[in-house]
Amino acid sequence: MALLPGGMARVRFGQSELTISMALIDAVAPGDYVLAHSGFAITTLDREEAEATLALWREMEAAGA
Repeated sequence: MALLPGGMARVRFGQSELTISMALIDAVAPGDYVLAHSGFAITTLDREEAEATLALWREMEAAGA
């Protein structure tokens, strides 16, 4: 994640990069993991939780879901 002016951030999800609003969460830093929905970061995730979630997404993608 890279913080941008105006309370925005550039985030990566798989092969995609998106610009999202950081208006709903506090104390976020570059490299943090966030859960995003509808263009907004809604919470931060610790590294272990984020990596477990990403592993599930990869499994679903591999299964054709």
